[in-house]
Amino acid sequence: MIPPANPEIGQQPHPMVPALEVKNLVKHYPGVKALDGVDLVVRQNEVLGLAGENGAGKSTLLKALVGLVRPDSGEIWVRGEKVRLRSVVEAANHGIGMVFQEQSLVPNLTAAENIVLGSEGAGVRGGVYRWETMRKLAQEQLDKIGSDINPLARTDTLSFADRQMVEIAKVLRIEQRSQHPPVIILDEPTSVLESKEIETLFTQVRRLREFASVVFVSHRLDEVLDVCDRVSVLRGGQSVGEVATAGAAPADLHRMMIGSTGSDDHYHDQAYERSAEPLRPMLSIRGLSGKTFRDVDLEVAAGEIVGIVGVHGSGREDVCRALFGAEPTLAGEVTLDGKRLDLSSTRAAVAAGIGYVPAERKIEGMVGPMSVADNMTLTKQQSRCAGPIVMPKRQSSLVDRWIERLSIRTPHRGTQIQRLSGGNQQKVVLARWLVAGDIRLLLLDHPTRGLDIGARSEVYRLMRELADSGVATVLLADSLEEAIGMSDRIVVMSDGKATKHVPCPSGDKPTPLDLVKEMV
Repeated sequence: MIPPANPEIGQQPHPMVPALEVKNLVKHYPGVKALDGVDLVVRQNEVLGLAGENGAGKSTLLKALVGLVRPDSGEIWVRGEKVRLRSVVEAANHGIGMVFQEQSLVPNLTAAENIVLGSEGAGVRGGVYRWETMRKLAQEQLDKIGSDINPLARTDTLSFADRQMVEIAKVLRIEQRSQHPPVIILDEPTSVLESKEIETLFTQVRRLREFASVVFVSHRLDEVLDVCDRVSVLRGGQSVGEVATAGAAPADLHRMMIGSTGSDDHYHDQAYERSAEPLRPMLSIRGLSGKTFRDVDLEVAAGEIVGIVGVHGSGREDVCRALFGAEPTLAGEVTLDGKRLDLSSTRAAVAAGIGYVPAERKIEGMVGPMSVADNMTLTKQQSRCAGPIVMPKRQSSLVDRWIERLSIRTPHRGTQIQRLSGGNQQKVVLARWLVAGDIRLLLLDHPTRGLDIGARSEVYRLMRELADSGVATVLLADSLEEAIGMSDRIVVMSDGKATKHVPCPSGDKPTPLDLVKEMV
């Protein structure tokens, strides 16, 4: 049931009045126009998809809708009332809540505290938490999305996927907090979820449509078409059109996003031929064990891409982190190019010629306030120095060359990396290892997470260029299709063990179903 209108803010709108409307929204940043007259209409009781390449303006628009960014001009209307959203609290008071792509939870609080944060209600009396009440309030939201997370678990002990479910449960509390039919924004909510969790989320989104309006953002265009009623497309900070999802195809959206026809096989290697020469072993793992994996055996040859697939909790992410010295190991031996590998620290891994692109880009992959140039040369300081002396011209020349080569969209090499779109941030993180020039093993943990079709294709091209140069690559792909399309071999992990090694040669690829049978 829709809660009654708050008389202090406004009455229930006429059914034809949009739940949310944006008119000619403009936002400038130094050297770039993030929004250039964006228009958007979200109808009552619908799921509106928002699509666009990285850098199209989606993130800036969403932040404006939840009070994190103040537009330079334009108007925002909520249920027929013109509003100024100067904070997240003001947006929430108008019934607007958001699940952020880059998580916004407080890590040292429990899941329950995060879920009810700012709207504790009966969970607090006299400034003191009533833990059982808090647990029940949080459990009510977790039950809606079918999650078995312990509400009293500390958030920093949960996996990334579980933290994403806590984010979703948290924003659902707006149903109780707001006196309006809510507008819920989901920014890349499925990026780290497994197929079962995604279907659970979609069920919840469809339920929300009955009494709320939803803005759904995803680079997975098939998901957008599956769960949304309409899709609005941004390009270059402008609204370029919308399409009803009934009868539409991903190629239709891609054409609007970049002006050309997309293809679902952009990662496949029809034109990519392997050398007939035998590949030289580079990475050799024997009996590697850690807290969440055991007795893992794996070999990766120079110039080979090996994908590791498995369901959530299979241990594949921790194996990848252990190889970079970021997770402790309990047993086993790892050699790189014939030499015993020191797994005691990330510093030792980098010194051995190992590069790592983490899944949580903004937390582990970059330093937000630092410039593009400084982030790109962070690992190899000597690339910008002559002895102990920093040589700005040397750094500028090197960084500008990679900015041009990778088509990184940035106003300037000195721009803070946190001001770039997600796709361009990822290119900078990848460029860090290209700048280093001496990488022998590259560990890629969901390198295309949150990237649009064009940016993903560029990442795939870079991966193949690195393979051609002799770099051994371990890939934790964003989807089974991506793993199949990019890998020379695939290792299946289940319950912490490598249970199956699947050949993946060009022209004779396994199907996703072949892998799923081994994963579960």
